[in-house]
Amino acid sequence: MICLYLLYLLVVPLVVMNLERRWSWIGKVSPMSLLYAIGLVVANATNAKSLCDGARAIDMVSNIAIPLAIPLMLMSCNLRSWHVGKAFKVFFTGLLAILLATVIGFFLFRGYYSQSDFAKISAVCIGIYTGGMPNIGAIAKGVEISNDLFLYVTSYDLVITGLYLLFVIFFAKNVFRKLLPANADAEKKNMGADANNIFSTPIFPFDRDHWRQSLIAVVLAVVIAGLSVAVAAIIGGDDGLNMTVLILLLTTLAIGVSFVPFIHVGEGSFDIGLYCTYVFCFALANGCDVRDMDLMGSLNILAYIAFVVFGSLVLQVLFARLLHIDGDSVLVGSVALINSPPFVPMVAALLGNRNVIVTGICIGLLGYVLGNYLGIGLFLLLSLF
Repeated sequence: MICLYLLYLLVVPLVVMNLERRWSWIGKVSPMSLLYAIGLVVANATNAKSLCDGARAIDMVSNIAIPLAIPLMLMSCNLRSWHVGKAFKVFFTGLLAILLATVIGFFLFRGYYSQSDFAKISAVCIGIYTGGMPNIGAIAKGVEISNDLFLYVTSYDLVITGLYLLFVIFFAKNVFRKLLPANADAEKKNMGADANNIFSTPIFPFDRDHWRQSLIAVVLAVVIAGLSVAVAAIIGGDDGLNMTVLILLLTTLAIGVSFVPFIHVGEGSFDIGLYCTYVFCFALANGCDVRDMDLMGSLNILAYIAFVVFGSLVLQVLFARLLHIDGDSVLVGSVALINSPPFVPMVAALLGNRNVIVTGICIGLLGYVLGNYLGIGLFLLLSLF
């Protein structure tokens, strides 16, 4: 039965992408939004996931799709036009927004918790939203948070970041491009004049040259992903994959390949990487069954996490307006910090702007590096009050 579920996860995104070429309304709402909606309906209205061993299939697809998508999409990017200064501005405005929202929320929502306990909660939140899952284990041990509090934080994080992801997929593109300066030149240069139809060639082309370039891109991506996973597993040891090392290697090797003059992967590389990203997004939606979530417990922690995520988003937009940073870069930076670098290709696909991929991944990696320091440091600071 798992084979049927795997087939479902792999085929539906392909069908939607092909229908986009026939029905313009799919391009307007974006294939990703449609796939996410289909996945949520199937996950919450049926028992397909439990009947077909869907959880294992979802994990399998999710773990493979992004390590392939990142090198496939990066290898076809024009990396010589990347702006390092803008990436640092986006990172530091995002970081400042999250720190401010976390500290303000600490004084608003700590309620009946002791100063020390809520400082621990704040420390773990900083670890999640400036770094990611690789950081929170170290921070949780460092501040000695109780198992109950840690379970509340991580469970409510799934709920709030799920809502945040819904906002990103269905609304954020139009909101950010309306509130912040446009990045239209980069979009047209990198994705073609028609931003709604992001595929320049068929996903599985029959033209001999495109077929050869696409095959080379896939082989290179598999080699890069295999090497990166192997090294990350060796460094991670008994704890599993070291995600920081994995993302860093995927990015570095793919960027290196993109500068090799005799390797021409063509547009098909980006298109196939985009397909992998859609598969990842679709698998993610099929794993979101609200019937499995326990929403009871300490609701002021839920409110606090919601304040940190959405409050930091508002602050980051305000800072970006002051510094005249474009909406696409701010959105990808926010997602890289809140959700982590593996979600960056998904945002690039949603925006139809491949320029933001390197920016988003680098912001996420900087967050990984600083997350532990910021989490422990904030705990020590808030414990003094």
